[in-house]
Amino acid sequence: MQLDFFRQLTTRLRSAIQPQSPAPVIASAKNAAADLEETARALLLALGCADLAARVRVRWNTRMRSTAGTAYAGKNLINLNPRLRDFGDAEIDRTLRHELAHLLAHHRAGRRRISPHGREWQQACRDLGLTDEKRCHDLPLPRRQISARHFYRCPHCAVELRRVRPLRGKSACLACCRRHNGGRYADKFRFAKILAPPVA
Repeated sequence: MQLDFFRQLTTRLRSAIQPQSPAPVIASAKNAAADLEETARALLLALGCADLAARVRVRWNTRMRSTAGTAYAGKNLINLNPRLRDFGDAEIDRTLRHELAHLLAHHRAGRRRISPHGREWQQACRDLGLTDEKRCHDLPLPRRQISARHFYRCPHCAVELRRVRPLRGKSACLACCRRHNGGRYADKFRFAKILAPPVA
């Protein structure tokens, strides 16, 4: 009888400390990211980019607010804003292709510097089924106004660059690199930090 009591007690304790299964929302979010990753791979394979298809990753990023998506060519990573789900599958698909076009454009360019929304990206958009794609979305996501605090100038053409965050690593004027160095990086066109220009 005493043995039965201990068996019942240990059974109750085991059931009390068993981990709970994750909420369905979390599980579906993970599945959706995996499905989107498979879609991205299929699109790239159809364009003959098997090596990029093998490396591409898609993630939902809960820290995103005003941006629909971002692409990091160096990491082969696409981040999507979970709020895209409020706008339907068509908007998720369009944003995925928009960001995938960035990775595809950089992959095709190799080590050559390209403009983020230049002709290489526009061609990649067309190849992925997006015609007349805009560089920015027009979704009603919350907008933040952040003032630029870092200012740079090209030593050759004097074009000025305003940034919220400082430049990391070596960054040169793309127009000058294209015009005078075949689109390759040249240190003589590297942006130099300057004081904030006077307010007009």
